[in-house]
Parts: sequence; C-alpha cells; structure tokens
Amino acid sequence: QVQLVESGGGLVQAGGSLRLSCAASGRTESTAIMGWFRQAPGKERDVVALCNWTGSSTRYADSVKGRFTISRDVAKNAVYLQMNNLQPEDTAVYYCAGDLTLAGCTVSTAGAYAYWGQGTEVTVSS
Repeated sequence: QVQLVESGGGLVQAGGSLRLSCAASGRTESTAIMGWFRQAPGKERDVVALCNWTGSSTRYADSVKGRFTISRDVAKNAVYLQMNNLQPEDTAVYYCAGDLTLAGCTVSTAGAYAYWGQGTEVTVSS
C-alpha cells in the first residue's frame, strides 16, 4: 500500500503561484509513477503532470505546459507541483496519484492509478 497526503492548496489571484506537496509513505518503490490530477466541479478527473520515481522523466497536460512543474524529492518521499501564472480555469481539486505497476510516464488515465491522496483545493480568482 501507498499512502499519499497533499498540502499547499488555497486561494490565489490570477497570475499568482502555488506549490502543492504530496508526502508518500508505505511502499514507496523505485518503480513508482507519480502524478498530479485535477477535477473541477462537474468535470472528469484529468491529468496535470506525471513523473517517474526519480523525476527524470516528466509529462504535462498541454494546458499547463510552461506554467506548471512537477518535481520529486526522493529522500523525502515527496512529489511537488509548482504552479505559476495560475488562471481561473485552473480552479479545481488537485489530487496526488501513484502506481507501482505502470511503465513510464505515459498513462494519463486516472483509473490506471491505484493510490490517491485526499485532494487539496485550488481556487484562482479573476
């Protein structure tokens, strides 16, 4: 089992920045693929960013490329999402996700990830 706990959400004005953190515990193995997903009210849970265990391989949704950065701290068993130039359309609940069986940062379907945090809310005002 893998336990994931997010933090760092909040209210920010358009153009502002937030940094989300995800603390992982349990079976934090080197095969893990970690990612951030988000879900706006009435919408599906969509991928934001993915990375492998070391953070050497990453993948981003087109809507956040150039604004968001996913990173890892292996020593702290943590995954981060730095979000810059936030826009109202970024408003959502953000979830940290992980899986121990996926091969690389290529799977963007939420249903493929076995482990989830409780979510942290991000609200961007215009």
